[in-house]
Amino acid sequence: MANAYSLSAEPRTAALRPTERKSMAATQAAPFNPQTFLAQVGNSRTILQCQKHQILFAQGDTANAVFYVQAGRVKLSIVSQQGKEAVVAMLEQGNFFGEGCLAGQLVRMATATSLDNSSIVRIDKQAMIDVLHNEPAFSELFMSYLLTRTLRIQEDLIDQLFNSAEKRLARTLLLLATCEKKGTSALVIPKISQKTLAEMVGTTRSRVSFFMNRFKKLGFIEYTDGLHVHRASLNAVLLN
Repeated sequence: MANAYSLSAEPRTAALRPTERKSMAATQAAPFNPQTFLAQVGNSRTILQCQKHQILFAQGDTANAVFYVQAGRVKLSIVSQQGKEAVVAMLEQGNFFGEGCLAGQLVRMATATSLDNSSIVRIDKQAMIDVLHNEPAFSELFMSYLLTRTLRIQEDLIDQLFNSAEKRLARTLLLLATCEKKGTSALVIPKISQKTLAEMVGTTRSRVSFFMNRFKKLGFIEYTDGLHVHRASLNAVLLN
């Protein structure tokens, strides 16, 4: 009885062949990595190398995939029936877009356009649903992004409802400023046209030009090897 008991209690891995144990150990040592998943092709994932101003999908297209920005920038814009265009989001590395298809959206509500030479991951709708269901680490990453973006949309709405065009422009410049100018407190803004700024702020190009000239005279921004903004100065505009 003792021998029979000891045999039945022996760990199952002892009965596995060496190759099986090696395979099991490798599987246990390599947990799912969301960044690896987003960096590799396969399983209905493709990596698109986009040229500047390339349209990834247009307003009214079938919504059947989610996208992820590996490198570069993407603009989401909407055109009204009257032909007026508005920029609803400026996306950069680490951002998802096109996720409306996961909530039953059948057609695209906006147009996605690359602003630079960009590397974009395209994930088919069903593949995205599968990884969200099966991989908690990926679900956590995606949910964190969605919550952050929802808060940003709420802030944008409050900005549009209650702030002047000048304050909205100051806030937009601060949001676009991403990297520090070496040795100073200035922040650098990637190249962007005043037309696009106007579409983001919700005003005319002439008003943007007026405020930009004013900010320049006051020393809030400077044009030296690109557009640089002084965070403290523009924050003061928002507080007034």
